[in-house]
Amino acid sequence: MLAEQKVRHLDATALIATVLDPGSYRSWDKPVTDPDPDPAYRAELAAAREKSGVDESVLTGEGLIRGRRVAVIVSEFRFLAGSIGAAAAERIVLAVERATAEGLPLLAGPASGGTRMQEGTLAFLSMIKITAAVRAHRQTGFPYLVYLRHPTTGGVMASWGSLGHITVAEPAALLGFLGPRVYEALHGKPFPENVQVAENLFDKGLVDAVVPPGQLPDIVNRALNILSPGAPAPVGPPPTLGVAPSDAGAWTSIEISRNPRRPDLRQLLAYGARDVLPLNGTGQGEKDPGLLLALARFGEKSCVVLGHSRPRPSQQTAMGPASLREARRGMRLAEELGLPLLTVIDTGGAALSKEAEEGGLAGEIARSLHDLIGLQSPSVSVLLGQGAGGGALALLPADRTVAAQHAWLSPLPPEGASAIVHRSTEFAPAMSASQGVNVAALHANGLIDHIVDERPDAALEARAFCRRMGQAIEYELSLVSASGIGELIPRRLGKYANLGRRLRA
Repeated sequence: MLAEQKVRHLDATALIATVLDPGSYRSWDKPVTDPDPDPAYRAELAAAREKSGVDESVLTGEGLIRGRRVAVIVSEFRFLAGSIGAAAAERIVLAVERATAEGLPLLAGPASGGTRMQEGTLAFLSMIKITAAVRAHRQTGFPYLVYLRHPTTGGVMASWGSLGHITVAEPAALLGFLGPRVYEALHGKPFPENVQVAENLFDKGLVDAVVPPGQLPDIVNRALNILSPGAPAPVGPPPTLGVAPSDAGAWTSIEISRNPRRPDLRQLLAYGARDVLPLNGTGQGEKDPGLLLALARFGEKSCVVLGHSRPRPSQQTAMGPASLREARRGMRLAEELGLPLLTVIDTGGAALSKEAEEGGLAGEIARSLHDLIGLQSPSVSVLLGQGAGGGALALLPADRTVAAQHAWLSPLPPEGASAIVHRSTEFAPAMSASQGVNVAALHANGLIDHIVDERPDAALEARAFCRRMGQAIEYELSLVSASGIGELIPRRLGKYANLGRRLRA
């Protein structure tokens, strides 16, 4: 049982020593000014200072993580359960503002019972000014990373503990809004076991990973390699720019794309990218295996990646509405962090189920199209394999589109189109040809800008194919990133408005 695990939890000083490079920490803290406390509270503060060895419930400062300068805010739970009063709130806000002013990524490590009850409503309201400071930091495009420690509850979990671009948690940490002791006092029964536990929050898509403190420097380093990589070197044109569409028929390409051994998005990231950092879920209680979300670098070019996850054996991963809500998390990250967005299309179709309909799949497809066509970041889409129906369309709009030679895009799987027109699936091959679903037709109509060859089938050369695709992606990301968003959006809108016109002219 998760609730029975015994884990040693680090105090603030030990966490700082574990995460930052040795000897690099410099405190930003100035002596605190206590509110005008009554004698009992004054005694509590004195006892807390003696017990914890620190003057308040948070420590702030800066240090290096793998040589990179980072600001840190870390709770000390031994100081009145890490609770946040006026002095602690002011210390947090000043640290966030300084990190913003100095252009530093910020790592927060909360461990707190929430608002300090001894200071009442004004302490409670301080969560608003902390949130405002974090919002300003995020809006500048500087990374805000959160490591949720045991325990984090109440107003801290409901403010600066839940606003990370990336959020990871300590193993077996108690994490939730209402503390279990408060729940039992109010309701007369214990809170259900293993709900407010880090591992359960990961399963529900609320945190991106669960890692012990010793692994946190690696996670932060990988994240910052992607989010703050420095100026990339110019990217020269890859050999794939000269690749022509395959002369194979549409049905041949469809059959090739359905090979279970065909490289998927996981393999593309493994062989074609570097510094990959998977993210997990919507951050709002949903996680759908039909979509993969990550931060990655292709060559020297960083991006947010979201795309279809091909089903594993015994797993159903057709894209449902939660997948698209997770995709929209990726879109927001790209816009806020100033990164290009890469979408990867490889789906036999969206989920067809009662749950998908009641979850609003059609509306989520519409909102995804709406957000992508107006995305305030450069974007590249990749047709990697199958591209059936609204599930494929939902991730397609982009400034540039790359396609594998045997990818395809269709309103329905060809068998479905055949059933509608001929009341039989046997005309699927003919329907695929007449509908213009293959790369040759899509390229001729102006959708596809760059084709990556298969020699002769990506399933037979997965690593080499993924490397070629990775080079093509790096080039396209570099190309779109060279233009301002004021140029990109009108050009993007014009691309889709003009599809097919070159053949009608």
